[in-house]
Amino acid sequence: MPFSVATWNINSVRLRLDLVLQFLRDYQPDMLCLQETKCPDDLFPREAFHMAGYEHIEISGQKGYHGVATISRRPLTEPARVGFCNIADCRHLSTIVTAGSKRLRIHNFYVPAGGDEPDPAINPKFAHKLGFLEEMKAMNAVYGDGHASLLVGDLNIAPLETDVWSHKQLLKVVSHTPIETETFEALRKNGGWSDLMRHYIPPHEKIYTWWSYRAADWAAADRGRRLDHIWGSPDLENDLASITILREARGWDRPSDHVPVIARFNLD
Repeated sequence: MPFSVATWNINSVRLRLDLVLQFLRDYQPDMLCLQETKCPDDLFPREAFHMAGYEHIEISGQKGYHGVATISRRPLTEPARVGFCNIADCRHLSTIVTAGSKRLRIHNFYVPAGGDEPDPAINPKFAHKLGFLEEMKAMNAVYGDGHASLLVGDLNIAPLETDVWSHKQLLKVVSHTPIETETFEALRKNGGWSDLMRHYIPPHEKIYTWWSYRAADWAAADRGRRLDHIWGSPDLENDLASITILREARGWDRPSDHVPVIARFNLD
């Protein structure tokens, strides 16, 4: 079986634990990187994941907000948690996992959403988002510690015109404004990261991973955005076997507004 990594903004891991366990039973990724867990470390449902066969867990959580977690069938080593913008929230976690002959550094990120007004002068949340992206440049060296790397998570930016339902209508909407998309793509390219989702799915095709709760019928309206991403060091392009965006998960009972994305690699 190919080595597989999934990323999913779950919007409360305890509220949607049944959905996560269903996903793990049905798709069986080797690793699952969760964002917006909204759970302090001491209340994280470790036992449920252990019983599902995921015995290796690293978490960085806080009460009610943010939080990331990486759960795995395989041993995780060298966990690291980086803080950003001198704000004590939990938005990053990295670990190392072995897949075939490669040791992979897996970065799990939850980038700030940025609020509603795309002006850093009047919106501190948007200023925070831009500052966060600037500090992410410190992780630009994809082989910085001698390992191939993946960077996954809810990065809260839809960079391409085909990553949103309407490029023109969203140019002034946070997540697709020019300052965000240009900063985002510069960060990725200058760091040497490959956009593995777009390596597998051509840039002219629409990709969405998020649909707003505000739509009365999300599927009929289909006003989505690609906010969730899988980046990799360039050597992983040749190992990439597939990308799956689990659109149907948006229609599950009491779903997250994000859906899982799974990357499979020919590494074992």
